[in-house]
Amino acid sequence: MKKSIKLTMVMLLALTLVLSACGKKNEANNGGAAEGNGAKSDVKVGMVTDVGGVNDKSFNQSAWEGLQAVKDSDGISVDYLQSTKPDDYITNLNKFVKGGYNLTWGIGMDLGEAIKTVADQNKDANLAIIDAVVDAPNVKSITFAENEGSFLVGVVAGLTTKTNKIGFIGGAEIPVIENFAVGFKAGIEAVNPNAEVMISYTGAFDKPDLGKTQAATYYNDGADILFPAAGATGTGVFNEGTARKQKGEDVWVIGVDKDQSLEFGDEITLTSMIKRVDEAVKRVSKEVVDGTFKGGVETLSLKDNGVGIAETSSKNVSAEILAKVEEFKAKIISGEIVVPSALAE
Repeated sequence: MKKSIKLTMVMLLALTLVLSACGKKNEANNGGAAEGNGAKSDVKVGMVTDVGGVNDKSFNQSAWEGLQAVKDSDGISVDYLQSTKPDDYITNLNKFVKGGYNLTWGIGMDLGEAIKTVADQNKDANLAIIDAVVDAPNVKSITFAENEGSFLVGVVAGLTTKTNKIGFIGGAEIPVIENFAVGFKAGIEAVNPNAEVMISYTGAFDKPDLGKTQAATYYNDGADILFPAAGATGTGVFNEGTARKQKGEDVWVIGVDKDQSLEFGDEITLTSMIKRVDEAVKRVSKEVVDGTFKGGVETLSLKDNGVGIAETSSKNVSAEILAKVEEFKAKIISGEIVVPSALAE
């Protein structure tokens, strides 16, 4: 009897050890990650914002969302540093580079010179930048055909306006922002040559009050649709438009970079010109994870699905106008229409 009990205990102990080993094996195969997440990675990616900040509800925020997506899918470590002035750019970039990060992003054209300086001083480091071309073998430069996406929201604006007055508000009079304005104006003129297009620049990407003031000026002058490409300054445009909408004025704002109806609401957002900064950041960051990262220049256009209009546009834009947008989109992709660009050499 005692021998039988001892034998049973030995068998139970052996079974326990086997099950424990299987559990550890499965945990190792799953990388210890929860279901739906990628295995834990040693890759670290840092991001330096321009002065607009990571919560600008536009450009920088979209980039940060892209990095967060790679963190979730591939288990990488991500972090950002917010620049409050241009003098911060090199300092912030160097914090990531010297900290052993596998990739350091600079978000925005204004970081171009700083990225070049840091890349030249740290030739073994990987860097990437949005909206600028940096000539260095260790830098991936991502640019977009903003003019093409802006052309499409220009078509929407030109066919929607009731006052035939439309405004564009840029953050600064620099080539990449001028590219938005040029494409927007061309889209309006393609469908409504009688419309007046007013263009101005606030000189800042982090001053909502300036956006609000310029929006008030344009609305007072009779504009019923405004398109800001101004980072956090554009928040002021939405705030002014929302306040007027609540008073019964028939005015609209066109979002930029991401679907801004998700932030400001369908009541004021006519449509949004999507610039897929998040997708670009995701793809290049994944190249570092995969070990395929290379320097160079990549321009994302309508053909690449790098720009376009928000999927939620059907909430406020008629089916007829959206059909016209698709018509122009096909012609741009085929080359039948060449949208003018402020970046043309």
